[in-house]
Amino acid sequence: MNFDVVEKNIGLMLVGIIAVISLGGLAEIVPLFYQDAVVQPIEGLRPLTALELEGRDLYIREGCVGCHSQMIRPLRAETERYGHYSLAGESVWDHPFLFGSKRTGPDLARVGKRYSDEWHRAHLVDPRSVVPQSNMPGFPWLEKDKLDGAQTAAKMRGLRAVGVPYADADIDGAQAAVAGQTEISALIAYLQQLGTHLRRDVP
Repeated sequence: MNFDVVEKNIGLMLVGIIAVISLGGLAEIVPLFYQDAVVQPIEGLRPLTALELEGRDLYIREGCVGCHSQMIRPLRAETERYGHYSLAGESVWDHPFLFGSKRTGPDLARVGKRYSDEWHRAHLVDPRSVVPQSNMPGFPWLEKDKLDGAQTAAKMRGLRAVGVPYADADIDGAQAAVAGQTEISALIAYLQQLGTHLRRDVP
């Protein structure tokens, strides 16, 4: 084949570059869809409860993912500070993924049960009351605003359509489980379950 033609024609060169990058990307990505460690949930993983699901949406709404990652890399400096590195099987039911890429604040992948509900409440309302050096903004309105749960069941049905194993009973009781709860209670419920499904004996 005469490569001079390709080298002198920017259109053909562009098509060739796109083809090579696409094939290389597919060669790296497609095999992952067939690895159980990537597509199967870890043992003990459960879907978020209705309240935790609303808390997750609040986490997204308030931009928490802009300052906090939820992905511990398998590096000694990270595992010593945050805990066991993140496994793909912990996130198979996350839509969208909240891995994040910025750490203005600490990684939250294993924050569940490390602090009490009261600590989280104080930290969310006035971060410097518990961490004097914190530059995190306060979210005092979360204490006052309440959830009505009107859309919670619909959210759960949507997630079930993409593979999250919600039972009919979970969906039917979703609004009752959420209605009247404060937004801060929902966000705390979400934070308190992060990283708690991984068995401590996993290597």
